[in-house]
Amino acid sequence: MDTSLQVAGLPLHPLLVHAVVVLLPLTVVAVLLTQFWPAARRRLGIVTPLAALVVLVLVPLTVAAGQSLARLVGPLPAVQTHQNYGTMLLPWAVALFLVAAAQWVWFRWGVLRYAPARSSLAAAAPVLLAVASVVVSVGSLVLIVLIGDSGARAVWGGLLG
Repeated sequence: MDTSLQVAGLPLHPLLVHAVVVLLPLTVVAVLLTQFWPAARRRLGIVTPLAALVVLVLVPLTVAAGQSLARLVGPLPAVQTHQNYGTMLLPWAVALFLVAAAQWVWFRWGVLRYAPARSSLAAAAPVLLAVASVVVSVGSLVLIVLIGDSGARAVWGGLLG
């Protein structure tokens, strides 16, 4: 296995997976709170898009580390299923970042610039952001559960039956 994808001789993939599994759902919660709870929006501020950016960086690193580990393990069907799900996460991570960044920009400057009385954008933007935040949040969570389940089955399925 490529030594750049190891830590102390152990595969890097499980370490990165845990970071993604924790940070992605937390970021989804922050995106939803930002969208639907103004008090949380004020407190979270730039933290939500920054967390989404970290997820966006971690996902391709985790996939690369997983591909390296898969080459070591070999072409097992359960590993291939897990790998297929894992490669589907990057577009969702991109979308999560874009939604979080758009929310931050809109609620920081757009609301003030486009007062409801002056613009149809002021009426449409919150609705579009709400739909996008729910779709991206649900899609990301469903996929992370599928990835985690298939990964657990790949690791533990043969041992626990």
